Amino acid sequence: MFGLGVNLFWLVALVFLIIILASSIRILFEYQRGVVFRLGRFSSVKGPGLKFIIPLVDQLIKVSMRTIAMDVPPQDVITRDNVSVKVNAVLYFRVVHPDKALIEVEEYLYATSQLAQTSLRSVLGQVELDELLSQRDKINQNLQEILDRQTDPWGVKVSNVEIKHVDLPPEMQRAMARQAEAERERRSKIIHAEGESQAAANLAKAARQISTESGALQLRFLQTLTEIAAEKNSTILFPLPIELLKPFLETKESGDEMESKT
Repeated sequence: MFGLGVNLFWLVALVFLIIILASSIRILFEYQRGVVFRLGRFSSVKGPGLKFIIPLVDQLIKVSMRTIAMDVPPQDVITRDNVSVKVNAVLYFRVVHPDKALIEVEEYLYATSQLAQTSLRSVLGQVELDELLSQRDKINQNLQEILDRQTDPWGVKVSNVEIKHVDLPPEMQRAMARQAEAERERRSKIIHAEGESQAAANLAKAARQISTESGALQLRFLQTLTEIAAEKNSTILFPLPIELLKPFLETKESGDEMESKT
């Protein structure tokens, strides 16, 4: 009985030792850091690999250092020109100081999300609708700077903010569609007018050139006659310039004079 009791004691001691050793071993991945609190006070930040802590004295909390992509829920925003829109965005950030992320703020993920929502409404409320639609890069940069400055005490680095979608009210969509259609019609009329002006200038230039050449007009008439003659089943009345018949008339008159002399 005494030997059995001794064996049981050593068995319990061995199990207790194994539990103590197991609780003192921590494995951290490459993208993780371990924040150690000793008796409730901050002690150190441990890097990746196999780490040992003092059981019942130290507490190690793992913090991911990877970039987090967080969706910012759609926010109702009233722009500076009093247009109500719904805007959502995506936020990219990561923890750069894991000790601050645990000590300076409670639940840094939730705090960063709430800060992004309020900042989105605040910044977009200071711009007009046209700026929101045409200058997204500038607005994204402004949001990133504001969020990064406010999250810096938490040990969080905001690397990028992107506005994903701007949901306009139906009446505003129809108004913008009419505006775009009017703009396209205006451009079409301008292009048509420029084409007419260039055509008129070219015609005037061609007319001046033809007027300086004595045979150019006759050649143009013959060319036009050739083009019309290619069409079938048509009757064409084409005015023939008298200049083309003048050589034949002169030949006939000279022949008649010779006959009258004989």
